[in-house]
Amino acid sequence: MPSETLTPAETPAAPPEAVDAALARIRESLDERGWVDDPKELEPWLVDSRGLYHGKCLGMARPKSTEEVAAVMQAAYAGGVPIVPQGGNTGRVAGATPDGSGRMLLINLARMNKVRSIDPANDTMTVEAGCILKTLQETADKEDRLFPLSLGAEGTCQIGGNLSSNAGGINVLRYGNARDLVLGLEVVLPDGRVWNGMTALRKNNTGYDLKHLFMGSEGTLGIITAAVLKLFPKPKTRATALVALSDLDAALTLLADAKAAGAGALTSFELMPGFALDWAERLVDGARRPFEETYDWTVLLEFAGEAAVEDAMQNLLEGAFEAEQVIDAVIAQSEDQRGQLWFLREAIVDAQNREGAQIKHDVSVPVSAVPRFIREAADAVEAALPGTRPYPFGHVGDGNIHYNLSQPKDMDADAFRAKAPALHRAVHDVVARLDGSISAEHGVGRVKRGELARYKDPIELDIMRGLKRSLDPKGLMNPGALLPDVDR
Repeated sequence: MPSETLTPAETPAAPPEAVDAALARIRESLDERGWVDDPKELEPWLVDSRGLYHGKCLGMARPKSTEEVAAVMQAAYAGGVPIVPQGGNTGRVAGATPDGSGRMLLINLARMNKVRSIDPANDTMTVEAGCILKTLQETADKEDRLFPLSLGAEGTCQIGGNLSSNAGGINVLRYGNARDLVLGLEVVLPDGRVWNGMTALRKNNTGYDLKHLFMGSEGTLGIITAAVLKLFPKPKTRATALVALSDLDAALTLLADAKAAGAGALTSFELMPGFALDWAERLVDGARRPFEETYDWTVLLEFAGEAAVEDAMQNLLEGAFEAEQVIDAVIAQSEDQRGQLWFLREAIVDAQNREGAQIKHDVSVPVSAVPRFIREAADAVEAALPGTRPYPFGHVGDGNIHYNLSQPKDMDADAFRAKAPALHRAVHDVVARLDGSISAEHGVGRVKRGELARYKDPIELDIMRGLKRSLDPKGLMNPGALLPDVDR
């Protein structure tokens, strides 16, 4: 399937001589590895992670330090060159993909990948933005600590991108989103000034907490170059189970019981339709569903803590069977079996990709409204395009459902994709009716700007635009991402 060129953002073009002067200054500020303009080297960075969108750029700066980022930003600001910050390019909403104008400059932070320090006594780790998430997990583990941010792309995504998009993942239920795991930030502002907010304090009541402006801002206010991250005690034991529910509503009862039984040890509670497990076993090598029967709904749940969590899991499931909330269950008896269950959870994503065309939604509603949302969204989708196959799964413990849709069996893939606007509207209208969010953990990027304008409170959008004008008066930071048109 060919990718779509992103529409140029509403940013005035700078005079060519100013752009040329800025690029010359930028190249001078970088070493021989710091500038890329070869089309073949650039190509992987001009396409979003789903292969749906592509763009063009003036080139890509690859700074190796905060000082170099600042020098690049100063030159770009003076020359009126729009900037697109980029990490591992694993985002799902084209927020790190340049538009089709060819006037944007990529700044990729992959070379800024040092762990500056780790303080086990303070349970903190100070890291640069280009560090791979998996590397940070492993670094914490060596100090008998846990950095709990965990998501499917953790082997390639970078912490700067995780923070700028406020990433979620499988442990939000217990530890919160990315923004909840940060004490301090270092940020290069659009004009090249460096804000040093690298505090390692848990109590600092001296005014506005500025770090929260930049986390979730998707590179539209500045570039995060480093962070002080929170660490946690490393769990000694994990108890993991895949259970088949008696019905969808039983998910909420089991969740409440699991929270009580775990006494704070419940880390994950992942809802999956039973047929998704069938698809995974059929389409993904190594995926094996542990049940002989196909059940309507299943949950993968995990406790993490001391040895007592194993008894807590056993007692929880015994009670759930007696209450007829659960009709089948498998408890992992080894780390290998635990890995197999989590592989199955990840495999359901690949399985849908291999089954045909999909239209995806990353939404959240109050946890108590999850069953209602799933049912009402199914009705809305069927009314909009009969035969569409809903494929809902995700982090029901925090209300985040990936409400994906697969094409009707007798429909052409491109024809199905052409129905995306109507299907988005159908799903998002249900989300709005339930006081939910059209983006739970993937961000807005360039893909959902129009939807944000439709569903976001106008006063909230005005406040966001005011912050954008204050910090980025020239509108050079990731134009076309996140915010609907900014009235300058």
